[in-house]
Amino acid sequence: MVELRSFGRTGVQISPLTLGAMNFGARGNPDHADAVRVIHRALDEGITAIDTADVYSAGESEEIVGKALAGRRDDVFLATKFHGQVGDNPRHRGNSRRWIFQAVEHSLRRLGTDWIDLYQVHRPEPDTDFDETLGALTDLVRHGKIRYVGTSTFEPSAIVEGQWIAERRGRERVVSEQPPYSILARGVEREVLPTAQRYGLAVIPWSPLAGGWLAGNYHPGLSTPISRRAERFPARFDPALPANAAKLAAVDELTKLADEAGLSLIHLAIAFVLQHPAVTSAIIGPRTLAQLESQLGAAKVSLTADVLDRIDAIVPPGTTLNAADAGYQPPSLADPALRRRPAGGS
Repeated sequence: MVELRSFGRTGVQISPLTLGAMNFGARGNPDHADAVRVIHRALDEGITAIDTADVYSAGESEEIVGKALAGRRDDVFLATKFHGQVGDNPRHRGNSRRWIFQAVEHSLRRLGTDWIDLYQVHRPEPDTDFDETLGALTDLVRHGKIRYVGTSTFEPSAIVEGQWIAERRGRERVVSEQPPYSILARGVEREVLPTAQRYGLAVIPWSPLAGGWLAGNYHPGLSTPISRRAERFPARFDPALPANAAKLAAVDELTKLADEAGLSLIHLAIAFVLQHPAVTSAIIGPRTLAQLESQLGAAKVSLTADVLDRIDAIVPPGTTLNAADAGYQPPSLADPALRRRPAGGS
């Protein structure tokens, strides 16, 4: 029997592992029947939550999840996300009321359901008033199309702003945050996780295996595995970059530590994330049944204080070895014009 965890202050409880569906569809596993088998296996093993997004394989992931949940919908806490551009139309994106009302209908249709348990803002959009976004999501809750509102990869100030807007303007409260979190990307330990705890938010981290770095595929001296993810995000995977070289060195030390502890590196990595008191459920994203099987047992692993201290020595608390793994760069950093006065200006 899987021990369930409280989803923030909602009264809902979910499993300590959430099945992420990003790798189902053209972006990962294009075999719908095989992907459905993976989902069914996860549910049979006690996973009660599934997370997807409208941008994953341009909606194909949601369609696969919908097929898998036929006849099992009531047993699953179903989460999806909006924000990124879906398809070729540049207007099919964003955090505006106009797009949210369209996006939710598309997601409901693809998922084959009348309601979404957790509808998440996939990334911040500074040019859109957060009150505009929360106002639209509040209406969707009142219409019965979604149950709860969440965010993904938001900075601490934006998390606090969401709580302030809900209190002062009568909007639906954000109940969860989905940040990147792994042994190699610990930046959220500084403020995001403490902020979530302070406001009673559920935390469902993505990429506990650091995009595959902690899955046992990366070793010093070996060629970098070829993957679509590495092709899309070379800044996160090119071993020639100093930040990734640091990740490779850390993985080597972590692999030795896992061996000494009698654990697989995968179990060590996921158990580490689950052991943080702010974390509700870690999102695992298997592409195949074999990958799922390699991750399932991690929820039963409890790391000793000695092992956690060794991890802290390899990657210090609050440290993200490669800034590209943070998942979001605010315009204040990405746009040089926002950091520089015009020449000759006062």
